[in-house]
Amino acid sequence: MGATAIVALTLWSSGHIAHTLRQEEQRKVELWSEAIVQRAQLVGYTEALFTSLRNEERDKADLMGEAYRIIQEADPGAPIDLTFITRFIQANRTIPVLVYKDSILQADINVAPSMRSPLQLDSLRDAMADRGSVIEFDQGLTLFYDQSNRFRDLQTVMDDIIHSFISETVLNSASIPVLLADSSLTGILRADRFGESDLADTLGLIAKLMEVNPPIALDLPGAGRRWILYDESIVLKQLRFFPVVQLLIIGGFLLLAYSTFSAFRRSEQNRVWVGMAKETAHQLGTPLSALMAWVEVLRSEGVAEEVLAELGKDLDRLATVTDRFSKIGSEPELTSGDLRAFVSETMVYLERRMPRAVHFNLDLPSSAVEAAFNPALFGWVLENLTKNAVDAMEGAGELDIHLWKESGRTVLDIRDTGRGMSRRVQRQVFDPGFSTKKRGWGLGLSLVRRIVAEYHGGQIVILKSEEGVGTTFRVSLPADSAF
Repeated sequence: MGATAIVALTLWSSGHIAHTLRQEEQRKVELWSEAIVQRAQLVGYTEALFTSLRNEERDKADLMGEAYRIIQEADPGAPIDLTFITRFIQANRTIPVLVYKDSILQADINVAPSMRSPLQLDSLRDAMADRGSVIEFDQGLTLFYDQSNRFRDLQTVMDDIIHSFISETVLNSASIPVLLADSSLTGILRADRFGESDLADTLGLIAKLMEVNPPIALDLPGAGRRWILYDESIVLKQLRFFPVVQLLIIGGFLLLAYSTFSAFRRSEQNRVWVGMAKETAHQLGTPLSALMAWVEVLRSEGVAEEVLAELGKDLDRLATVTDRFSKIGSEPELTSGDLRAFVSETMVYLERRMPRAVHFNLDLPSSAVEAAFNPALFGWVLENLTKNAVDAMEGAGELDIHLWKESGRTVLDIRDTGRGMSRRVQRQVFDPGFSTKKRGWGLGLSLVRRIVAEYHGGQIVILKSEEGVGTTFRVSLPADSAF
C-alpha cells in the first residue's frame, strides 16, 4: 500500500512538473512567433524606405536630364541665366550618368575610373538601357543613368537583412522544428530540424504542421508572401512522454526488485530443502544399517530365503532412497548405462508394489538404449511419475511406458488413464508446494523437473492431458547425454 502511494505521488509530481514546463515552453513559442511577425513588419518598413529612396533618385535623374535638355536647347544669343542649372548638374555626386549626342559620348559623370574605357562604358550604357534607365531628348540627346552607389550599398544591406531574418529568426529557432513554405503552401523553401523522411512527404508534413499550429504569414520584399510553419519543440515532445518513461523505469525497478527477492527466496527454499534432504538421509542411515543386520540374524534363524530376498529388495530400495536424499544439492555423477534395462527393472519392481488393478504396459526397444544418467536420481523420476499416475487413476487403469530414440535424443513417455488435469493445474503442477492432494507437500514433480533439467540437462513436459481421459508426461535427454 505504501509502495503504491509512493509511486502515485512520484508520478503526480513528475506529471505536474512536466505540465508546468510544457506551459512555459508554449509561452516561449508564442513570444517567438510574435517576434517573427514584428521583425517581418520591420523588414517591410525598411523596404518601403528603400522604395522611397529609389523614387527620389529617379526624380533626381529626371531633373538632371531636364537640366541637360535646357542647356542643350539654349540659344547662345539669348539672355538666359544657366548658372543654377549648371550648378545642379555639378552638384550630383551619387548618380552615375552617361550623356550621348547622336550615339557619341558627350560626358560621363560619377563613373568609376576603372570603368571608363570605351568598351566598359558601352557595356555600362547597355546595362542601363536594359534596366530602362534612359531619358531621350530632341536633337539626338540621350541620357543614361544608374542607381547611385549609396543606393546599391543600401540594397545590399537590405538583402542581408532579409537573409539574416530568414536564417536567424525563422530557421534559428532553438529546439523548434520550422520550415518556410511558398505562397501556395505546397512547396518547402527552407526547413530546419526535420528528418529526411518527414521532408519526403511535403504536402503531408505541411498539413500536419497546420493542424498543430496556425501558419505565420510573411510578406518579404522582392519575394512576395511566404508562410512559416512550426511544430512543437523537441523538449515539449519529450516532456509529454516523461511520465510514461518514468513509470516504465519505476516498473522496471520494481520488477528487478521482485525478481531479486524471488531469487533470494527460491535460494533460501532450496537451502532448506537440501538441508532437510541431507538430514533425512543421515537419519535413515542408522536404522537402515540395523535392518541389514537383522536380516542376517533372520537368515541365521532359518527364515525362508524367499522372505529374506523380498526384505533385501526393500532394504535396497531404502538404501536407494537414502542415496537420493544425500545427492540433493550436490552435482550428481552421470554414468553411461542401458536405460532400457534400467526402466524395465524399475517398472517391474514398482508393478509388484502397486494395486493389481493397475496394468503396466512397457513398450521398449528390442536393443539396448545407451544413455548417461544417474540411476538413483533417475529412478526417483520414474517412481514419482508412476506413483502420481497410479494416484490419478485411483488404483485402477492402464499405465503405458514407451521408450525410444529420436534425432539423437532419448525420449520416454509415461501415459495414464487417470482423471487428467485442467489448464490451470497444468500451468502449476511443477511449482514447488503445489499439490492437488489433501496431504501432499507439492515437492514430487518439482524435484522431478529439477533432476531432469538441472542434473541431466533434459526436459520434462506435459505432452497431453485431458480431464476424464488421462495424462502423458514426456521426458527427453539431450543429444550430449544420449549415446
